[in-house]
Amino acid sequence: MPLTDLTLDELRDYRPEVAEPADFDDFWRRTLDESRAAATDPLLMAADTPISQLVIEDLTFAGFGGEPIRAWVTRPRSDTPLPAVIEFIGYNGGRGIPGERLQWAAAGYVHILMDTRGQGSGWGTGGETPDPHGSDGAVPGFMTRGIRHPDSYFYRRVFTDAVRLVDTAAALPFVDRTRISVTGGSQGGGITLAAAALHPGVFAAMPDVPFLCHFRRSVELTPGNPFGEVEQYLAVHRTAVDQVFTTLSYFDGVNFARRLGAPVCFSVALMDGIVMPSSVFAAFNHCASPDKAIEVYEFNGHEGGQTEQWLRQTRWLAARL
Repeated sequence: MPLTDLTLDELRDYRPEVAEPADFDDFWRRTLDESRAAATDPLLMAADTPISQLVIEDLTFAGFGGEPIRAWVTRPRSDTPLPAVIEFIGYNGGRGIPGERLQWAAAGYVHILMDTRGQGSGWGTGGETPDPHGSDGAVPGFMTRGIRHPDSYFYRRVFTDAVRLVDTAAALPFVDRTRISVTGGSQGGGITLAAAALHPGVFAAMPDVPFLCHFRRSVELTPGNPFGEVEQYLAVHRTAVDQVFTTLSYFDGVNFARRLGAPVCFSVALMDGIVMPSSVFAAFNHCASPDKAIEVYEFNGHEGGQTEQWLRQTRWLAARL
């Protein structure tokens, strides 16, 4: 695939005006306060796995509205608390089976992999967390579920789940609560930006080819799904354009990046046809962190840097720990 967007020089200077609602902070403060008030104690159980050289546990914690969310915890055997990396998953993937993702634990971290509510059937080996909320009419997928109002939008629940997982991780006895980092690719990268901006306890953020940024440009110019789901919805609901983009402004990664003070390492791929490079640079260039970096993969698509990027992340994070 050829370059899908602006040139790299243009991207480095790209700082678009992105809509931000006046009550953005109040909306998220209210959302998180309500869910924290409904929280119950987490449940941690040994996972059924033949892996013996690492500890793998099945975590259930209270997410949005106190609803149960699943995660895998994979960690070295250690008598002292360790730094943690919380990972969020790409669009319609699930946490899979225990032991599929061992790299962070093998590198000495507590790795916590959050299941994404309602997802887990598009690729991989499945998810186990339902989303018990209905929706008005929506395009197949998740991008338009509850999109007429920020209170009912799907990603309000997902982003809240992510913040509540940071709360939960900080209380685990084997986690060093002062060194909790967040990461994820694509949708997981968008969730990473939200969690890092909304939780002051996040030590560092590593969003890979992050999805859910600069919604207006992404919906207008991205050639396929998932942003195409919003395009399809608006092609049918012709009078809902302003209402839909108002809702999306509460969930735009650019607006979260403006509030992100922790160290952050982005990645972007210039031949990405799913997440436009300009949407990633919009978030990066608006990012408020004084310690920010971006890894550029000029000849890659949405797969980004894969293991090469993970190696760069480990070096980048170790330098800050």
